[in-house]
Amino acid sequence: MFTLLIVIIVLALIFDYINGFHDAANAIATVVATKVLTPFQAVLWAAFFNFLAYWVFGLGVANTVAKTADSSQINLTVILAGVIAAIIWNLITWWQGIPSSSSHTLIGGFAGAAIAHAIVMHGFSDYTIVEKGVEETRHWYNIVSWYKAGKDGGMPSGVIVIIAFIVLAPLLGAIISYLISIWLLNASKKSILPKLFTIALMIASIWFVYSQMVPYEKIIADGGKPRFESSVFWSVVFESHNIKWFLVAFIILSISTFALFFSSLNLHKADAVLKKMQLLSSAAFSLGHGGNDSQKVMGIIAAAVAVYIKTSGVDIMTLPDWLQVVLPDDDKGIKGAMPEWIPLACYSAIAIGTLSGGWKIVKTMGSKITKVTSFEGVAAETAGALTLYFTEHFKVPVSTTHTITGSIIGVGLTKRVSAVRWGVTVSLLWAWVLTIPVSGLLAAFIYYVLSLFI
Repeated sequence: MFTLLIVIIVLALIFDYINGFHDAANAIATVVATKVLTPFQAVLWAAFFNFLAYWVFGLGVANTVAKTADSSQINLTVILAGVIAAIIWNLITWWQGIPSSSSHTLIGGFAGAAIAHAIVMHGFSDYTIVEKGVEETRHWYNIVSWYKAGKDGGMPSGVIVIIAFIVLAPLLGAIISYLISIWLLNASKKSILPKLFTIALMIASIWFVYSQMVPYEKIIADGGKPRFESSVFWSVVFESHNIKWFLVAFIILSISTFALFFSSLNLHKADAVLKKMQLLSSAAFSLGHGGNDSQKVMGIIAAAVAVYIKTSGVDIMTLPDWLQVVLPDDDKGIKGAMPEWIPLACYSAIAIGTLSGGWKIVKTMGSKITKVTSFEGVAAETAGALTLYFTEHFKVPVSTTHTITGSIIGVGLTKRVSAVRWGVTVSLLWAWVLTIPVSGLLAAFIYYVLSLFI
């Protein structure tokens, strides 16, 4: 069984690598299309910021993914089947040049294999479990966490919420990119109103980000460890939650500064500045991509370790230090713990995958949806980055592919509705809708096959 756990960890990291080159186009398509960077320079740039996300993001999304299925009611074969199905679907869509969601592939595979396991174990009947001496009757399909209300009115979680963001993530990206484009278009005019709006937005952004900061006292509460024990200031600045909001402020303030001077620049100078700003916006999106997608693989590895402990009966304290994984549980007041090698390996794998590139998907994202200029590239990547940062804040695993596609559509709509090639977009929508059910069915089939041998 320990060997099976190691196999799952290795395959999960292989999936992370494939995710990197499958989704490389998300961050680099617009900078390649606008010739700001060569394809090789672009993947180096994106890979660097994929890896840099290791120091920026927490483990909220990882926890959500790990709890897709009830770890106390599944075995390692379930997780193995889910990862294999996710790898197969990712390779198929990559080969066809379809920018499908690696995130939803993994969630669909995990959920599909779990449901197949529940049917094998209990059929389509209810079953009883005993937890801490209390009997509880469950339906067979409740092996998957479909919906869980948020604590204290917070964001709910579960597969249904993830499915909802198939629509919401690209919609948010499209709305934000559309609004950014309209804002900058108005800022290019010699009028005082856009400048007043920009100044008001800068003030509001600074106030909002300041209100989200985690103070030093909270960082060290309950035994928390600051990153710089010798300096309160740097500990607050480099706390992962705070870095994310500093980045949000930096992005908005950078674009705001450009908006203030946009009307005084001629077309050539404005384009030159926008091309430099694309480096910032693509870097911001690559950070979000690395933080969002790497965490999903961390969640799978954490779930595998939790299932191994449950099914093998070993005491977690007897495990080697490199497997001391504890899933957080807000209801029980348990803080999560993960050995440093897991996030480090996951961020490294996705960065190396990004370096490998995914040129078929670059073509689809960079030119087939709508023609992208530097102006539109900045708006789309900024909108995509902001969407990823906010969804990560609410611990929702969303598709970076869906997010940037929606953002590119949003900037296309500012020109005219016909500027978006809707035939290509409809084909992408079909791929998005089918990803979870197809991955789920594929994982269920693989689970049944593996069960004959494991």
